[in-house]
Order: sequence, then structure tokens, then C-alpha cells
Amino acid sequence: MDGANESAQENFILLGFSDRPHLERILFVVILIAYLLTLVGNTTIILVSRLDPHLHSPMYFFLTHLSILDLSFTTSSIPQLLYNLSGHDKTISYTGCAIQLFLFLALGSVECLLLAVMAYDRFVAICKPLHYMVVMNPRLCVVLVSVAWSCGVANSLTMSPVTLHLPRCGRRSVDHFLCEMPALIRMACVDTAAVEGTVFVLAVGIVLLPLAFILVSYGYIVKSVLQIKSTAGRHKAGKTCSSHLTVVSLFYGNIIYMYMQPGNSSAQDQGKFLTLFYNIVTPLLNPLIYTLRNKDVKGSLRRLLHGDREVRQE
Repeated sequence: MDGANESAQENFILLGFSDRPHLERILFVVILIAYLLTLVGNTTIILVSRLDPHLHSPMYFFLTHLSILDLSFTTSSIPQLLYNLSGHDKTISYTGCAIQLFLFLALGSVECLLLAVMAYDRFVAICKPLHYMVVMNPRLCVVLVSVAWSCGVANSLTMSPVTLHLPRCGRRSVDHFLCEMPALIRMACVDTAAVEGTVFVLAVGIVLLPLAFILVSYGYIVKSVLQIKSTAGRHKAGKTCSSHLTVVSLFYGNIIYMYMQPGNSSAQDQGKFLTLFYNIVTPLLNPLIYTLRNKDVKGSLRRLLHGDREVRQE
């Protein structure tokens, strides 16, 4: 307890990429550009989904929450990373580290569950199209999103204090660019087998069960698509789900690697770059994936950008 209390009064040092000073300069420029594009892309999705009545549907309600998650997720750590990359000061306060850890765990957990909710939405749209608006009514949509947020926050409230209160025996250097759970577990000077076991159990509930639900949902979707006789109908149904499948692949590919094997079992340098990809590249690509592959969103953007001109022409 003394070690934990002593550590709680001190700042942490985020080592990040400090062993590669030349890489830090390149990363600063690349990450800054990617972060600004992420802000623009996700804000655009939110505004378009809210402002255009044509997009007031369950799918875009969930997509709006996904964009809010991505904005919050990147903002919880990228500004601190940019600050650390820009100079010699690599410190973060204990409170800042605690907030970063809580948000990272909470928002990541919510996204796992939200992607499962979005898979259910696609399942109903493809397998039960005539009942879609009845099943996916506004009340159910709000309940599903609320459950996802509540479970994600509850998971973080469980794991964040446990991770932060591990005795560190005065160790302050975090071998990562953010206060991430596996990196903090590695700092502990006690046996962390029980904590890692708890992490694994919670990861099964938060990561693997939603993933299994997504796979089962798409199993039924594929079965329904194959029963469609027209080629155009099959293509349209497949295109409806392709954006979500791409996002699921990007998200789960990274998170399973990082969080199903915490502590010393993962390669630290590889873990940093995977976390960076998960933290900045995935939120950057999500708006592009949904915009470039979606005629509704592209049409909505055109209407919002050229609405006045079109009204004058009419």
C-alpha cells in the first residue's frame, strides 16, 4: 500500500518512442495531420446524420454514436502524445494518467458492444426487411446504445482502479505513449496473474462475446443474401454490410491482439504501433469507409453543400 500511495503522488513518464528521436519528428507530423482529418471526418458524419432528414434511421443513429466514440477516443490520448512528441517533457500527472486509462478502457469497450448492435441492425435489415422499422424502433435503438455505454463504463470502472492500485515500488516510467492497461500491469512489482486472469475474463465478455454475436449475425445475413435470386439484389445487400464488416475487421483485429494477452506476453514495440494504429488510423478510416461506400451519405453531403444552389435551380 505504501508503494501504491507513493506512486499516486507522482507523475508518470510516458517513454513512448523516445528511444527513436528521429522517428518522433516524423510521427508528430503524421499524427497531427491524421488527428485533424479524424476530427473533420467524424464531425462531418455526425453533422450529416443529424442535419439530413433522409438519414434519420437506426443505421445512422448508430453511426453517429460510432463517430462520437472515435472523436472521444482519439482526443483522450492523441493531444498528450503530440505534446510528448514535440519536446523533451514526457510526463503525465497521476490524475491525467487515471483519466486516460479510464477513457481508453471505457470507450474501447463501448465500441466493441456498439459494433455488435450495428451487426444486429444489419441482420434485421437484411433478414427481416418488412419488419425492420417495427423491430428497430427509436426506443429499442436508444436502449441498445444505452446498454453499450453502461456496460463499457462499468467495465472501465472495474478495471481502472485495480490496474492503478497495483504496487509499482516507485516505478514511474510507462513503456508506452499512453497510460494503457497492459503497460501499467507490466510496471507492477508483484505477481499480476490474478489481475491478468480478471482482464481475460472481462475481455471474453466485452470483446469475444460481441464478436461471436457479430459472426453469427453475418452467418444468417450471408444465408439470406444467397437466397436472393437477382444479382442486383445480392450486390445491394452485400454492399449494405461491407462498410460495417470492414470497420469490424480493423477494430477487432487490433483489440484482440492487444487485450487478450496483457502483461509481458506481448512484444512491447509491436504493441505500441498496434495501439497507435487502433488509436488514430481506425478512427480516421471509419468516416472514409462509410462515406466512400455509401451513396446515401454522399448524396446527403451533396445536398447539404449545394442545397441552396439546387433550390435556386428548382
